[in-house]
Amino acid sequence: MSEHPSATPSATSGTPRFDERLSVPLWWYLPAVGLAVLLGAEIHMGYPGVRSWIGYAITIPLCIGALVWLGHVRVRVTGDKADGELRAGAARLPLRFVGHVDVVPREGKQEALGPELDPTAFLMHRAWIGPVVRIEVTDPGSDTPYWIVSTRDPDALVKALR
Repeated sequence: MSEHPSATPSATSGTPRFDERLSVPLWWYLPAVGLAVLLGAEIHMGYPGVRSWIGYAITIPLCIGALVWLGHVRVRVTGDKADGELRAGAARLPLRFVGHVDVVPREGKQEALGPELDPTAFLMHRAWIGPVVRIEVTDPGSDTPYWIVSTRDPDALVKALR
């Protein structure tokens, strides 16, 4: 789902009331570089001379780039209730269609994303982030009953949505 059908393109002006990048933890970079060095060493053993360093030159940027790509998604709330919007990645939801908002703590996330999950719900979940926020969609023209969005600061997101 790339965009909510009733999204307005001009609702992004102004300072965001909530803005969070769902980046991976910094400590993940150390194992990623370690894995890349091991893969580079495999290539290094097979080729003598200058070609032996090609494996390192390719695998280290690829592993770091993969982690940067995994954490590039932003959750942002801009504007007010009348003309603002919630953005989760490329998806947009006008704030006028935001209904009831629940915070699901880390302990309840498995239940919310498992047996309780509606298959038509919009999901912006990142496993390395504990809590999620469930946002009811009140747009009568939408087939999406609610959004589930990962956030490190659920209270700030709920405050920005109200």
